[in-house]
Amino acid sequence: MRGEFVDVGGNRLYYYAAGTRGAGVPIVLIHGFPMASRLWHEFVPEFAPGHRLIIVDLPGFGRSDPATGARSGCGAHAAAIHALLNDLGVERAYIVGHGMGGGVAQAFAVQWPTRVAGLALVSSAGFGVKPRRMARMARALGPLARFAPPALLAGLVHGSIRRGFADPERSHLTLDMCLRHFTSVHGRDALAAHLAAMRECDTSSWSRRLRELELPAVVIWGADDPFYPVALGERLHQALKGSSFTVIPGASHFVPEDQPEALRRALEPLLARAAL
Repeated sequence: MRGEFVDVGGNRLYYYAAGTRGAGVPIVLIHGFPMASRLWHEFVPEFAPGHRLIIVDLPGFGRSDPATGARSGCGAHAAAIHALLNDLGVERAYIVGHGMGGGVAQAFAVQWPTRVAGLALVSSAGFGVKPRRMARMARALGPLARFAPPALLAGLVHGSIRRGFADPERSHLTLDMCLRHFTSVHGRDALAAHLAAMRECDTSSWSRRLRELELPAVVIWGADDPFYPVALGERLHQALKGSSFTVIPGASHFVPEDQPEALRRALEPLLARAAL
């Protein structure tokens, strides 16, 4: 695996690549809030050979430069992914998005459908539905978030998000690694911007246009997701013509960490269909 930075509109975007370079259509993995590329650390190593994986830190997350204001929405994040693929010379890719990253995946597919070999939405944001618990926290903090001590704000997010793991105790390492980027003053400002973007979720406009798409798609959900109900997954499934819908037992919201092998199996039909 190798990681590097790419300049996107004057800001550094971090990604790393894994799998078989030059083989098949690449797979882009997009994390959700408040994670980073670390979310996929259990999923990537055992992925079937024959695919190149591109795992990205969205703007303002992980090692990528901070994003604020207008650059925090799903549409802006999708534009950053588009610029990254252009820089890497990737013409078409499978787009896999988790949580808020699923909203980014939708925005990408709606705007650049010819660049999408197949679309996978995993416990995804959609139709403007706010993530339960997370949305309440975002509303409660409101504009005061950017004045909170950085460690305190990161700690509040940690406490709210850990419920999204099937084993909350096991979540500590992943959450600590992802949230440590928000414990500086600049990181606190980035986290406050993400929380503001959550209050003004822009997935509604992208989800309404999913019916326009003619491409292979799968919708995959954690059976015990406390943030996004399974009914939202069914709604996304109905909007994506010809898609499949899989609910994974034993998975909460963070499916790539809770059930990586089950997630790999659920993606196999997408890869097989898109390859035909």
